[in-house]
Amino acid sequence: MEEIQFSDFKENINSIIKSVSSSDKSILIADRKRLPVKITPFSSSVEGSWLGCMRGNGRIIGDIVSPAEESDVWAVLEK
Repeated sequence: MEEIQFSDFKENINSIIKSVSSSDKSILIADRKRLPVKITPFSSSVEGSWLGCMRGNGRIIGDIVSPAEESDVWAVLEK
């Protein structure tokens, strides 16, 4: 991963963004007083849909036969 100083980044921001977007390489921007910043190219490829991603992870252990709390605990049920 390439590392550049913040002052160099400010001077060459357009060329740096173009080079990051055209390649798969990230750039680390360092400064004396701050934590470094990592610039990575955007990946628009989606590996799969989030729908159904938890399929097969749950299991049924019984029927729901009563509420989790008594009805006097729920303020909605008071009316």
